[in-house]
Amino acid sequence: MKQVLQNLKSGETSVVEVPSPQVKSGHLKIKTNVSLISAGTERMLVDFGKANYINKARQQPEKVAHVIRKINTDGLAATVGTVMARLDELQPLGYSNVGVVLEVGNGVTEFKVGDRVVSNGRHAEIVNVPQNLCAKIPDNVSDERAAFTIVSSIGLQGIRLTNPTLGESCVVYGLGLIGLLTAQMLKANGCRALGIDVNTARVQLAKDLGIEAIDLSSGVDPIAAGIAFSGSTGVDAVLITASTKDDSIVHCSAQMCRKRGRIVLVGVTGLKLNRSDFYEKELSFQVSCSYGPGRYDPFYEEKGNDYPLGFVRWTEQRNFKAVLALMESGAINTETMVSAYESIQNAPSAYEQVINGNVITVLLKYPEVVAQDTRTINHSSTTTHIQNANPDEPRVAVIGAGNFTKVRLMPALKEAHVTLDTIVSSQGISSASAVKKFGFMQNSNDTSNVWNNTQINTVFITTRHDSHGNLVKAAIENNKHVFVEKPLTILEDEFKDIQTLVNEKTLSSNNKGTPIIMVGFNRRFAALVQKMKQMVDGRTQPLTAIYTVNAGNIPVDHWTQSMEIGGGRILGEACHFIDLLAFLVGKPITAVTAIPMGSSPGVLVTNDKVSIILEFEDGSHGTIHYFANGSKRFSKERIEIFSDGRIAQIDNFRDLKTYGFNNKATFSLPNPFRLTKGQDKGHTKGFLSFIEAVRSGKPSPIPFNEIVNTTEASFAAVKSASIHQRVVL
Repeated sequence: MKQVLQNLKSGETSVVEVPSPQVKSGHLKIKTNVSLISAGTERMLVDFGKANYINKARQQPEKVAHVIRKINTDGLAATVGTVMARLDELQPLGYSNVGVVLEVGNGVTEFKVGDRVVSNGRHAEIVNVPQNLCAKIPDNVSDERAAFTIVSSIGLQGIRLTNPTLGESCVVYGLGLIGLLTAQMLKANGCRALGIDVNTARVQLAKDLGIEAIDLSSGVDPIAAGIAFSGSTGVDAVLITASTKDDSIVHCSAQMCRKRGRIVLVGVTGLKLNRSDFYEKELSFQVSCSYGPGRYDPFYEEKGNDYPLGFVRWTEQRNFKAVLALMESGAINTETMVSAYESIQNAPSAYEQVINGNVITVLLKYPEVVAQDTRTINHSSTTTHIQNANPDEPRVAVIGAGNFTKVRLMPALKEAHVTLDTIVSSQGISSASAVKKFGFMQNSNDTSNVWNNTQINTVFITTRHDSHGNLVKAAIENNKHVFVEKPLTILEDEFKDIQTLVNEKTLSSNNKGTPIIMVGFNRRFAALVQKMKQMVDGRTQPLTAIYTVNAGNIPVDHWTQSMEIGGGRILGEACHFIDLLAFLVGKPITAVTAIPMGSSPGVLVTNDKVSIILEFEDGSHGTIHYFANGSKRFSKERIEIFSDGRIAQIDNFRDLKTYGFNNKATFSLPNPFRLTKGQDKGHTKGFLSFIEAVRSGKPSPIPFNEIVNTTEASFAAVKSASIHQRVVL
């Protein structure tokens, strides 16, 4: 199917063939009839993409600060690579979609196949949208009018926050699309509405819609106009729907308000507030969030959990329904706001009109018939790829196309000269850029395409943690070598299933042709870790290890903190450090004690501030201090080994310092890492070692029994932190 995507690096807007989405639980699969391009929000996105790097940085100063911190810890080269990869992503555009339901996911009861619906779906021939972000369209509301529902809801939420009452005087500052719709809805609510803008054409359009409006380009004083409009008492409320960096709009809004008036920011404006403006009148100021309550809440949007109507009267979906009811009654006029119609194939031209012309909206039209189940797009005739004739050579599929895949994995696969067959991502969008950049032959959103392809013998899994176990099992069952980014799985039942499968494959094949299973415990492949390992291997006594991890705070609602999706930070990340200490000791872990930070009033306890004590078979022990409450200015990882009267210390994978060893005291990274003060955490060496094992038929670079031991210890750490007891493996 066709979808409109934008490259954030170049600003180029293109129509790309991507796999059609599969319906998910709680979602609707919708065939698009029409979608709306807004000259407001979408223009901002495109303008950002077309800006040069300096202007991009100026628009997002908080991200610049993050980049600077990353340079200090990860080095210049690694940081530049990460930033460029993010900018080179293809981003889906659009959020105002009208179409017909093709399929409903499990748990959907309010919708059925054939329903005509509005949603915040993208500009694409087929979209997959959560049910709470959809609403049925009344029979006498056309597709073209319904396409304005989502953007109208943005204005409606702003109105709800002003809490207007019958007869109040309200100003709408900015007469773009949202402003024009907002003014109409205020009138429908029994309010008097005054529109203000600097654009003469938009002011005239407002007047044509029956909205009183003033044109600031004629020299009119907005404050005086607002006060006069209110009958000299000051307006009751101002809704700012403009998009500008100018701070004066907020000042003017405050000056024209009555005492205890309300100002709601729906658009984007400068926010250098003048305290006296608000203090003397006790004004309220609030920023409106998109379509209403539920926005950006995954429990509402993705999981379909509605808020009780008695407690949250107007959710975003209920706002959609309210707008559609206004359209049905004729209270909202949209016909005069359509500047142009274009087919989806001409979407780049439509966006140029939005950027360069005096255009408010463009409606994209879609074909009546679209292939519904095109889950794989073949690019073998249009991409340049390396293909080996030898059937024993790695022929690779990659499942997952996130930033880690593109920054870490793909350059290594390119260096290894493997055949890149298929890349799979859930929506087929993030993988589309990988096809273009790295030359995969197929882009898919269906993993069965990998399992059924007998030519593919090697699979890399870089998806979210909750999918790892089942994907690993499928790879083993289909006799494919598999590299899975940590963890192996977050479920103990899946862990047992994987062990059973490996044992069965080993017995049935007599160790010949057994698929290689490797987990991305990359740190054991780091150059400085390898050097440290050589130095302590000759020890005569048990060693002691201290691994300090300045993990950094992650919000509690992030997917990595979820036990169901990410497994929590012990299973999801601390397994790395458990594996590394096991590698350095060279003996199995026999017992685990995890001590989480204790609870206190008002503090939410998560397993991201914990000390994990590992006991090893030879009497060695190691302690992992995994803390998310430290400073970002401190090194992220520090490893210290105490052994036979000697100490070795790795600081942030840049330097290795030794005390008491019979050689030089300090080892630094070789070029090119040293030149950019970067790190080597072993990613590339780990990937290449796995590929070499596939090619040569040698065993996995990480023996499976060590993967089992690390995974068992990780589960034990989670259990120990929960029951506050030592757990014996």
